[in-house]
Amino acid sequence: MFTSLDNMGKVSLMMDLISQKQRALGSNLANVDTPGYVRKDVNFGDYLSSMNSPLETKLSETLGPSGVIDERKYEEIDPGKELMELQKNSLMYTMATRRMSNIITEMKTVINVGK
Repeated sequence: MFTSLDNMGKVSLMMDLISQKQRALGSNLANVDTPGYVRKDVNFGDYLSSMNSPLETKLSETLGPSGVIDERKYEEIDPGKELMELQKNSLMYTMATRRMSNIITEMKTVINVGK
């Protein structure tokens, strides 16, 4: 049986991955002029595709193959690209927080109706 707690765990994982990506992108921007710095990235498509939901599967196809920090050697850091990735990450965060808020609202409704 599917419950709101299952969804809450999925959204929590998503928010954790979003925060990892935010740290990687921030590190890339902070080190844009550092010689020898290795660019880091976080793609979390594998985690999403394992959640067995059409929305997560669609997102995983869009976002990429892996949920770990990927160090891309010898790749020059483009500040414009990094800023665009930060914006995308911000949108993902907004989506995840709205979903979590909806889950909590659903749970409150169930509790109040059950009284």
